Parts: sequence; C-alpha cells; structure tokens
Amino acid sequence: MKNFYFLTLASCLTIGLGSFSASCQTKAVLFEGTLVAGYVDHGAFINCTGPAIKFSKKPYAVLIGLLPSLRVKEDKVSTGAPKNSIVTPNLGFGLTAAFGHLALQIPFYYNAKTAVKDGKWNPGLGLGYKF
Repeated sequence: MKNFYFLTLASCLTIGLGSFSASCQTKAVLFEGTLVAGYVDHGAFINCTGPAIKFSKKPYAVLIGLLPSLRVKEDKVSTGAPKNSIVTPNLGFGLTAAFGHLALQIPFYYNAKTAVKDGKWNPGLGLGYKF
C-alpha cells in the first residue's frame, strides 16, 4: 500500500512539473550594481551587493549573497574607556529583491562577543537603488 501512495505522489509531481514551463534565469554574479541603505541593531548600514546567486525574471530579480558594507553605529562605553570608530567596514549576507530600479533588502550582520554582550546575528531592513 505504501508503494501505491509513493507511485501516485511521484506520478502527480511528474505530471505537474512537466506541464509548467518556467522561464526564470539563475546565474552567479560578482556585482549587481545595487546600492542599499538601511537599519540594523540600533545603527545604519550602506552596502552594495557582492558575490551572489541571482534569480531573475524581467522585471524582477532576487539575489542571495554577500553584502560588503559600511556600518554606522556608536558604541556605548563606560566612562574613561576608549571609543571605537563610528563607521566600520563589515561583511554580511542576505536577500535582495529588486523590481525595476527599486531594491528591498533583508541583511544579516554578526556582532562579535564583547565583555558585556554575547555575539549574535542581527537582521535588518534596507531600501536602495539598482543601477
């Protein structure tokens, strides 16, 4: 009886997949030409899309990949302790969706462990322009 259900499911999937035609293009890209600014972990970021896998179907495009960034965040330190730089380079990863020239991004950045906080990944949200 299990073989019958498996055969039925496999037949339905084969017929279903065979009857649809998809014209989506998938390829690897080094630089897409998208500039994004946004918010993450009580700070801002400015990035461009780096190496990624791109799924595109005109006029939409979705990229999953690395995001070389500049993060703008002021650290809260105790009195007398030296402050870190407000602008730091960072590498994140995330999902970027583009429609025409408008880009929406969900990046993830890692904050390293400190004496006060444990290290963790922080999600963000960004809006940008695709050249």
